[in-house]
Amino acid sequence: MIAVRGIIFGKVQRVWFRRYVESVAVPLNLRGYVRNLPDGCVEVLLCGSADAVAEGQAAVERGSPASRVDSAQWQKVDLDPASIEGFRVS
Repeated sequence: MIAVRGIIFGKVQRVWFRRYVESVAVPLNLRGYVRNLPDGCVEVLLCGSADAVAEGQAAVERGSPASRVDSAQWQKVDLDPASIEGFRVS
């Protein structure tokens, strides 16, 4: 089990991007959250198996049909992924 936090840059607010991330995370049994940031970026936390997290990251970087992901900065997070319950959209 691993956890990664990403900051997603591009046209990712007001384009259903957060709901898209949720639609990717839930079927992969990922836990965490997605939320808008004041600067127009989106923050994502993905927790789960290494394979599921990698698949989730790839989907987030592709983006939703209406979004445009210019770049994503990911970093591993030092936390117990089992301590995160469910997936939240904030």
